[in-house]
Amino acid sequence: MGGGNRHEPGTPLPKLAAGPVGQQIHSIYKARLGQFSGNGEYSSQNLQAAMYDGRASGEEHVKLQVYSPPDLSRPTFEEAISHEFKDTHVGASFGPSWSTHWIKLEIKVPQELRKKEHLELHWDADNEGLIWTEEGEPLQGLSGGGERIEWVLPDSFRDGKPHTFYIEMACNGMFGNAIGNTIQPPNPNRYFQLKVADIVAVNLEARALFVDFWIIGDAAREFPDNSWEEHRALQVCNDIMDTFIKGHGSQDSILQCREVARKYIGNVDSSKVYESEKDPLVYAIGHCHIDTCWLWPWAETKRKIARSWSNQCNLMDRYPEHRFTCSQAQQYKWLETLYPKLFDRVKSKIREGTFQPIGGSWVEHDTNMPSGESLVRQFLYGQRYFESRFGERCKTFWLPDTFGYSSQLPQLCRLAGMGRFFTQKLSWNNINIFPHTTFNWVALDGSQVLCHMAPDDTYTASAHFGDVKRTISQHKSLDQDDTGLLVFGKGDGGGGPTFEMLEKLRRCRGMSDTTGLLPRVKMGDSVEDYFARLEKKAANGTEFVTWYGELYLELHRGTYTTQANNKWNNRHSEIMLHDIEYLATMATIKESSYKYPKREIDDIWEDVLLCQFHDCLPGSCIEMCYRDSDELYAKVFKGGSQLLENALSVLGVAANTSSRDPYTAINTLPWPRAEIMKIPDRQNEYTVVHGGPGVVSVEALSSTSKSTASIEEVEEGIFHLSNDHYKIEVENGSITSLLDILEDRELIPNGQKANQLVIFDDKPLNFQAWDVEVYHLRTREELRPSGKSKIVEQGPHRVSLVTEHKISEKSWIKTTISLAASIENQPSYIEMSSEVEWRETMKFLKVEFPVDITNTEASYETQYGIVRRPTHYNTSWDMAKFEVCCHKWADLSEAGYGVSILNDSKYGFATAGNMMRLSLLRAPKAPDAHADM
Repeated sequence: MGGGNRHEPGTPLPKLAAGPVGQQIHSIYKARLGQFSGNGEYSSQNLQAAMYDGRASGEEHVKLQVYSPPDLSRPTFEEAISHEFKDTHVGASFGPSWSTHWIKLEIKVPQELRKKEHLELHWDADNEGLIWTEEGEPLQGLSGGGERIEWVLPDSFRDGKPHTFYIEMACNGMFGNAIGNTIQPPNPNRYFQLKVADIVAVNLEARALFVDFWIIGDAAREFPDNSWEEHRALQVCNDIMDTFIKGHGSQDSILQCREVARKYIGNVDSSKVYESEKDPLVYAIGHCHIDTCWLWPWAETKRKIARSWSNQCNLMDRYPEHRFTCSQAQQYKWLETLYPKLFDRVKSKIREGTFQPIGGSWVEHDTNMPSGESLVRQFLYGQRYFESRFGERCKTFWLPDTFGYSSQLPQLCRLAGMGRFFTQKLSWNNINIFPHTTFNWVALDGSQVLCHMAPDDTYTASAHFGDVKRTISQHKSLDQDDTGLLVFGKGDGGGGPTFEMLEKLRRCRGMSDTTGLLPRVKMGDSVEDYFARLEKKAANGTEFVTWYGELYLELHRGTYTTQANNKWNNRHSEIMLHDIEYLATMATIKESSYKYPKREIDDIWEDVLLCQFHDCLPGSCIEMCYRDSDELYAKVFKGGSQLLENALSVLGVAANTSSRDPYTAINTLPWPRAEIMKIPDRQNEYTVVHGGPGVVSVEALSSTSKSTASIEEVEEGIFHLSNDHYKIEVENGSITSLLDILEDRELIPNGQKANQLVIFDDKPLNFQAWDVEVYHLRTREELRPSGKSKIVEQGPHRVSLVTEHKISEKSWIKTTISLAASIENQPSYIEMSSEVEWRETMKFLKVEFPVDITNTEASYETQYGIVRRPTHYNTSWDMAKFEVCCHKWADLSEAGYGVSILNDSKYGFATAGNMMRLSLLRAPKAPDAHADM
């Protein structure tokens, strides 16, 4: 009998087993990975314990003083440092919400840290901040809450002397000041505690190993269980952990761990990882989406821009491969005005090609509700700014976060010099899955743009392993092209890419080249480079699929109605600007000394375009944003009224005339009109205005005029209103009969009521201000009048009937139905106007018009065109359009006859069968607790 580990001749395998070896329990070894780098119970023993080589804190090393401006003001750097600063300390609280506190820091690096490889200031007060030099140059933004809390200290700080700089602290988080759910109304009394203000020596090899292990661990978790790549990733991760433990977490063991990691991901310590000649599938671009207002006001957005964009300039200096794109000319203009030194730095990066303007529009605007002219001006003012500051116009329309896309955008993009379009918002559809990733989008006139939607379904990717993987695995157009854009960076509240994201992408690329299976990612290209490749494929014969008409978002349908006053301001400012430009042009033609007010008009347009930002106009901002927009619109209307008055004066039309002066009218529409109009400042006196365009005739109406309107109460509570065209029966404020006399046609189906006010329970699944769900239609309730209808005008030129309806104990609505006398050869219309006291909670007010018309499609005004949508629910795609956007009118017609509903400031509409329904008011409680109140 003998022992020993003898081998058979010719084979290295021992003849005798040394002992039992069990199969790894895959799930257990995979679960083990969480022990290595987490902050849990093992953090004192794992990689976290090796992340830092030293730390200095306290007044000896980090001396803190504060100036707290009064009244929630946001002073400039120069204003702030002119004040007295008082001592403060770590642990102090700062507030309330939206206040600003300027912190003066005097730091002195201790002897034991001066020769460390890498020094950072770590600052965390759970809120945003901006670091300034003592000379007033903004350096870097801070996010707080554990994210982007580090600032790399300059080597000049290692001299043992005190160095002074400032942090402008903003008392808000990245997503405003709500507690818990970020889209709830903000807490006005939120305070922020300064938790960390330390000088830290960072172990860069440990930090790099942390990211190595993160990405290889993701491969072990996310690669298919039956793939060798997944199994090898798990073995590498466990080998790293074993190596670290055997070396007792020493620096040598960390270096050995990194060597183990390189077996799977290669050498990823520089941008050279992207220099392999293997073709990539994923093109990564850094991005920072900053909502121009949303859960914070414009004033805070201006600071978010400086914080976010300074960060990106810093990263470009550290990571040569980093390419960053950002849109919205308004934001660039704010930076230019408020932070000129930082703007110059951004311009230098633009010249280098690393900071890349994109989008071509003034803001990332809503596209459903702005008029056609507003969309044109978004591009005109945006492209004009980009060209004037940076030497060229944008080629790609960039709009990742808007709530649906008008059918006319491709045509307008083309006219603005952009043949490319990027978005991703349709991935939010909550009924149907949009079927394409890369496709040609075709407008009503046949114009097309090449569209790409981020396959990862986000514009704020974290550059995780999974983001790279999903860019191909979720790509819906692989038959035509197998590449995708990965748009990454902290967004909505700003921030942009972090150094961790850039490090993760290096490792993802290294993994693809060394191990495989993960789609190969590339950095260093621009969005324009990506689209240029797609266009080249199209030129070489690739036929991308087409999508005709609007890109309807099956979500956020409530935004057509929320914040009604804001929408009224938008519509009426658009109309006013049209009239200003028309009349100013006429004045220029008439009087050579009159100077066309281009600068003033430009200023007004920029203000209106700003308010069309895709959270402001839709109604999804916090209350303070609408206080700001109300103030801005007041300025718009005041300035616009003065411009109108100036132009009318030149045209010989006085805005204010005495009762003895003859009246003059101007038709600013491009077709002749004839209408009975009330004489200003006269009680129940009317005139006929007809002709145009331009100055038109005004003829007095006498009580003996041939054409009249009449009203009578035929039975108690039942009224007849009539002119030569219509005979209307009104009962309890609703129209029970509408007879077209000329056509001898009854328009109201038997037993139904038009102008019927209805209210619905309005509790969407999520996003109160944004959403209304299809099930709200099941809760329909008719409003009943709270008293008798009253005649308030009795003709002969116009008749009116007013009815008040009680909505609840707190709310009511008075509706006036009016009919003017008909004018020969001109169509008549029935007018409804309402006065509302609205104090509801989560209710939706609408008005219904059932009509005796049959068609499977209804027509709606859109920008420079008409869009047709189904009136049935045949498919889920049809049903998804249970609430749609229209502009000034919606129409339901059949052969030879139809009915149109016009409005002066509403956008939400629905046509189901023969029921036409105009949306009036909503009552969401978040993020504005007083929306429409």
